Amino acid sequence: MVVDESASGSLDRLFHALADPTRRDILRRCADDGLSVSRLAAGYPMSFAAVQKHVAVLERAGLVAKRRRGRERLVRTEPEALARARRALDDLEALWRGRVERMSGLLTPEPRTEAHDQQEGPNR
Repeated sequence: MVVDESASGSLDRLFHALADPTRRDILRRCADDGLSVSRLAAGYPMSFAAVQKHVAVLERAGLVAKRRRGRERLVRTEPEALARARRALDDLEALWRGRVERMSGLLTPEPRTEAHDQQEGPNR
């Protein structure tokens, strides 16, 4: 199986960013209206610089975008990136469901027929 490195790297960044609970919370908080990094930082028991680093990880993954409003830069969740993650998970689910169905088919005995029983004779 050939792996598309560019797509794989993009998904790796996406799921790496989603793996952290603080980053998931930032996504949730920025989903409705954009928030500045300083406003985001006020809600966490960490430094402004640490929150900035979390936002940078989310931005590299395409999960947030910064937009200028006046002199502020607002962080806003990008719903299309979340949809990409959902599609990737849906694809994996379909792949594994197909594999399980094929394994079930291999493990389920075939039903016996009357013709098959008659061929075996009385000394089964």
